[in-house]
Amino acid sequence: MSETTTTKKAAARDVVAHVERMIFSGEMEPGDSLPSETELANALGLSRLTVREAIRALEARGLVEVSHGRRPIVAHANALPLHDFFSAAVRRDARGVMELLEVRLAVEVHAAQLAATHATRADLDALEMALERMRNAVDDEVAFNEADIRFHAAVASASGNRILGFLVEGMEGPLELGRLNSIRGYRTHAASLLALVDTHKEIADAIAARDGRAAGSLMRKHLVQTRNDLRAAFSHDAGR
Repeated sequence: MSETTTTKKAAARDVVAHVERMIFSGEMEPGDSLPSETELANALGLSRLTVREAIRALEARGLVEVSHGRRPIVAHANALPLHDFFSAAVRRDARGVMELLEVRLAVEVHAAQLAATHATRADLDALEMALERMRNAVDDEVAFNEADIRFHAAVASASGNRILGFLVEGMEGPLELGRLNSIRGYRTHAASLLALVDTHKEIADAIAARDGRAAGSLMRKHLVQTRNDLRAAFSHDAGR
């Protein structure tokens, strides 16, 4: 089959679809090596160059991992596709940050409730470590934000639900600036970030006490405040 400039992209999409079917059907498992470029090219009647382009697209989507000198392998499930989707949604619409925060609220309240049931000792230790990092970073907004992200990731992990974990991880990058802005908004009515640490400790304590209702309620209260702080930051910027 000969390829023209106008058909190369369509041909690459055919390769992507072919590999996706192998992955999603269970024919190939995470860690399995893909057929070689030559094998895929011969099977589909396309050039190796087209196959190579398709493999790069699959790598960008987090479906395969590529290393020099080895065949690509099927990647383990990860949050990269969600990160890319959420990033695009936020970038294309000024309302996106607030809308994504609403998604975060729905997801993380449920994650906190589940964490109260499923958290292991290691999960509880991870929450305590994140809290300690937050306490040590109250004078550094960037470091505080990073520790805050680790706390919420630990809650999601403690839920025992991998998909919830991927959702929370996928929102981390797209919401990074929003998180920093919410900290700025918080500082408009609070002299120190220590009280914000205490808010997170209350969530961790409810999870440790196996009180799902309290954990969910406290997480909701915290994220509603985060939403209000973000709005305050936006209003402050608009008033300049």
